[in-house]
Amino acid sequence: MSEYKLFAQRVGLVGITTLIVNLRGLILMPILTKTLGADAYGVWSILMITISLLSPLAMLGLTTAMIRFLAAEKDKTKIQEGFYSVIFVVFFVSLILSLAVFLLADSFAVAILKDVSAATLIRIASVVIMLQALDLASLEFFRAFGRMKKYSGLMILQTFAEIGFVAYSVLNGFGLFGAVISLVISRGIVLLVGACFILNEIGFRLPRFYGVGDYLRFGLPLVPATLLGWITRSSDQYLIGFFLNSQMVGIYSAAYNIGAIIVFFSAPLQIMLFPTISKMYEEGKEEVMKTYLAYSLRYFLLFAIPALFGLSILSRQLLLIMTSPEFVAMGAVIVPIVALGTLFFGLYGSIFAWILTVAKRTRLVFVFVSISATINLILNIIFIPVYGIIAAAITTFIAYVILIALTVYFSREYIKFGVPYGFIGKSVLASLVMALIIYWTNPAGVFYVGLMILVGAGVYFGVLALLKGFGKEEVEVIKNMLR
Repeated sequence: MSEYKLFAQRVGLVGITTLIVNLRGLILMPILTKTLGADAYGVWSILMITISLLSPLAMLGLTTAMIRFLAAEKDKTKIQEGFYSVIFVVFFVSLILSLAVFLLADSFAVAILKDVSAATLIRIASVVIMLQALDLASLEFFRAFGRMKKYSGLMILQTFAEIGFVAYSVLNGFGLFGAVISLVISRGIVLLVGACFILNEIGFRLPRFYGVGDYLRFGLPLVPATLLGWITRSSDQYLIGFFLNSQMVGIYSAAYNIGAIIVFFSAPLQIMLFPTISKMYEEGKEEVMKTYLAYSLRYFLLFAIPALFGLSILSRQLLLIMTSPEFVAMGAVIVPIVALGTLFFGLYGSIFAWILTVAKRTRLVFVFVSISATINLILNIIFIPVYGIIAAAITTFIAYVILIALTVYFSREYIKFGVPYGFIGKSVLASLVMALIIYWTNPAGVFYVGLMILVGAGVYFGVLALLKGFGKEEVEVIKNMLR
C-alpha cells in the first residue's frame, strides 16, 4: 500500500500545482478581456495556441521516449546520455521552427489575424516557442525520475512569473506587446532555474546521441498525433479567425477556457500516471498497474462529473464575472458543450491513451487521433462559415467522442481493468441534485457564485456518501493526496 500512498500523494501535489497553473489563464482572462476587449483577447488566444502547437512538436516525441526508457534507469552515465541527447535535438528543432515563424510573421498576421501590425507580436512569440520547448523538455526530466517537488515548484514559479509580468504590463498600458514580452521573461527564468537543478543532480556531458535512434522510433509516431491532437483541440480557433474575425475568436476562446476547467482534474494523471505505469510494465507488475489505472479513473470521474454539471449551470454567471457582456450571449451556450467534450478528452489523455503508449502501440494513437482530427477539421470547414462559433464547439465535441470510443475499445485488448459503472451512476445522480440546488438559487456576483460552488461541492459529496458511492478507499486516497 505504500506505493499507492506515494502515488496518491504525488498526484495530490501535482493536482494542487496544476490547479495553480491552470488558474493562470483564468486569472489573466478578466485582465485581458476587461482591459483590452474581445478583439485583442482573440489575438492573444491565437498566439497562445500557436505556441502550444509548435513547442511540443519541437520535441519530436523524444521526451515521452525519455520517460518510457529512463524512468527505471539507475546508471548516471546513461541518464546523462539520454537526457542531453534529447535537449540538444529539441534545441536545434525548436530553433528552426522559431525562425520559420519569425520569417512568416507578416503572412500569418494577414491571413489569420487580419492585421499586419500583429506581425511584431508574432516575431516575439517565435522566441517563446523555443524557450517553452526547452522548458518542457527540462521539466520532463523531473517527471521521469519522480522529482515532483522540483517539477511542481518550477511550474508554480513560471505561473506566478507569467501572471505577475503580464498583469503589470497590461494594467500599465503596455498592451499585448508587453504581455508577449512577459512570456519571454517568465519562460527564460524557469529555464535557467531548471537547468541549475539538473546540472547539480547529474552534471553535464556532451551527448554522443547513441540512443537517439531508439528514442525517435518510439517518439516520432507521436509527433503527428501531437499535431492532429492540436487540430482537434485548437484548430477551430484558427478557422474562426480565418472565416470570421478575431473578436469571435476571443469570445469562443473565453468560453472554451471556462468549459475546459475539467482538464484540471485530468492533468495530474497526465503527468504522473505514464511514468508510474511504464515502470510497472517494465517490472512485469501488470496487476499492480491495473490497480493504478482503476484508482486513476475513479479519481478523475469523482471530480469531473460534478464539474461538468456545475460549469453548465453557472456558465452565464462565470462569463459575466470573468469577461464583459459581449462574451455572454454565445459563450453561455458554448461552455456546456466544451465541458462535456473535455470530460471525454480527459479520459482519453489521462488514462486510456497511456495504455496504448505503454504497450508500444503508438501507431494506434496516431491512427485514432488522425481520424478524430480529420473529422473535426472537415466539419469545422463546412459548418463554421454557416453557423459560427457554436458549430466549432459541437464539432470538437463530436471529435472527442470518436477519439475516446476508439481508444477505449482497442486499449482494452492490451490492458483491461474494471470500469466503475455503479460509481458513475451515483456520481451523476449526486451531481443532478447539486445542479438543481444551484439552478434554484441562481447566484449572481463573485461572492454568491463562489459560495454556491462550495455549497454545491458539499451537497455533491454528501449525496454521494449517502448513496455509498464514496467509500473508505476514496477517503483514504484523498487523505493521501492532501498530505
